[in-house]
Amino acid sequence: MEKFVARKPEKEVISMRIPLETLKKVDSRAASVGISRNELINQMIQYALSNMEDITEEET
Repeated sequence: MEKFVARKPEKEVISMRIPLETLKKVDSRAASVGISRNELINQMIQYALSNMEDITEEET
């Protein structure tokens, strides 16, 4: 069996501005599933990136 090796993923600290109402919804959802705001936002970004359609500049 392969040995487990714990790793800390590389992350970058950023700042972002979002509407207060959106932040309240994010905080509420994060609390309801028992994860941090940061973790929920990361998961939502990953989901969006994995599920968005590829659009070329010519199509816009």
